[in-house]
Formats: sequence, C-alpha cells, structure tokens
Amino acid sequence: MTDEKPSYEQARDELTDVVRRLETGGLTLEESLNLWERGEKLAAICEEWLEGARARLAAAMSTPAADTKDAEAPF
Repeated sequence: MTDEKPSYEQARDELTDVVRRLETGGLTLEESLNLWERGEKLAAICEEWLEGARARLAAAMSTPAADTKDAEAPF
C-alpha cells in the first residue's frame, strides 16, 4: 500500500473485510496478527476522517447566517 491515506469509504470497506476474515478464522497466528494490526490502522484512519467531519460540521454550525432576518422570513 502507498503512503497515501485512503478515503473514509475505502478504509471502512477494507476494515469490514479485515473483520470478516478474522471472524471466519482458519488463519495462522501470524496472518491473524497482521490483519489485526491492519485493522487497528484502518480504524484510526476512519476515526481521523470522522473527527475531521465533526470539526467541519461544528464550524459550519457556529458560523452565523449572512442575514438571519431574511432566513427567518419566507417572503
């Protein structure tokens, strides 16, 4: 894998696959450990994306509307 950070969706989908493979079993201890470590990295990437999204939403919600009087009046 490259050093480029995957999108949230890519990381989530790969994490889902990692969990499925771990739950299925039949892996060697080394394979299981490698998958677990990859899953931990993917979970951290997902959390980073989600924290960024939360920050963006909080910033957007704290920005006052340009003209709240017009926004409240339908006409």
